[in-house]
Amino acid sequence: MWCLCLAALVIVISITRWVYRWRNPICNGKLPPGSMGFPLLGETLHFFSPNTSFDVPPFIKHRMERYGPIFKTSLVGRPVVVSTDPTLNHFIFQQEGQVFQSWYPDTFTEIFGRQNVGSLHGFMYKYLKNMVLNLFGPEGLKKMLSDVEQATCNALQHWSFQDSVELKESTARMIFDLTAKKLISYDSVKSSENLRENFVAFIQGLISFPLEIPGTAYHKCIQGRKKAMKMLKQMLQERRAKPRKEQSDFFDYVVLELEKEGTILTEAIALDLMFVLLFASFETTSLAITTAIKLLTDNPLALKQLQEEHEAILKQREDPNSGVTWKEYKSMTFTFQIINETARLANIVPGIFRKALRDINFKGT
Repeated sequence: MWCLCLAALVIVISITRWVYRWRNPICNGKLPPGSMGFPLLGETLHFFSPNTSFDVPPFIKHRMERYGPIFKTSLVGRPVVVSTDPTLNHFIFQQEGQVFQSWYPDTFTEIFGRQNVGSLHGFMYKYLKNMVLNLFGPEGLKKMLSDVEQATCNALQHWSFQDSVELKESTARMIFDLTAKKLISYDSVKSSENLRENFVAFIQGLISFPLEIPGTAYHKCIQGRKKAMKMLKQMLQERRAKPRKEQSDFFDYVVLELEKEGTILTEAIALDLMFVLLFASFETTSLAITTAIKLLTDNPLALKQLQEEHEAILKQREDPNSGVTWKEYKSMTFTFQIINETARLANIVPGIFRKALRDINFKGT
């Protein structure tokens, strides 16, 4: 009997000590104020709660009001410090690669690929960035301008025959078809498999609690990624078996790089990168377009000024039916202001993650 009581007491003391250490992480200096939430779970559920306004997310706003611009918390089992302080954030960006480096939670790497996330800093990052710029740099964008205009006109014409249009979904479909064609020469009409459906399943569980149990949003997210990666791998292997003489899409550049002697690029890294490019291109852009239309609808003066800028461009054309030129595109001053403000307000990224390589003292903490 005494043995059982002693064992129970030891267990209670151990759990209490573990909870105390969880709520009070060991630190050589002084941690900022905040709460670590529940053991293991932390404050993850509140972090993932949806936000339906342009305001600061409730998770951040409530803690800023209580603790200030810098606070500690725990997300998906990891202790983190959240900073909304402009001075500290500027310092972090200045010390990139020296005091701080890119870091992402384990769940993030599972979703976007360990090969890809592990390449987000250092030489590999610069290498992959140059690869992307070969296709989407200034010269590549000049060539894409007519394709983008044609795709937009076709979509608008199609929508004009419909009673109503779900804007976010429709623009996402249009942009995905355009991007997939440019990146991997994928044609949704001719293909027997629907690549975009897998990305839709992926997106629906992207911001969800990382519980991989059949039926959960996170499980559907992981399954969507696996199916999409399987399709991309098959397409890349087919391209490697029958390479094209002229480079016209991103897979052509990948095949060329993979065949080079001593290349640091692997098929796994290339596929993870392709997955992220397809996701980022259509999901972020479709959200930005939807937000821009909402903002312009609510601000008729801005809409009027935008219309006047484009009407002036049309009046200066010799042929009113000719396509948009690069010179016209670069002259859209007010349009760029609309784009920049929309990108600021419609950023879907809840935050960026950085890992401190050594202890940092900032304003006494």
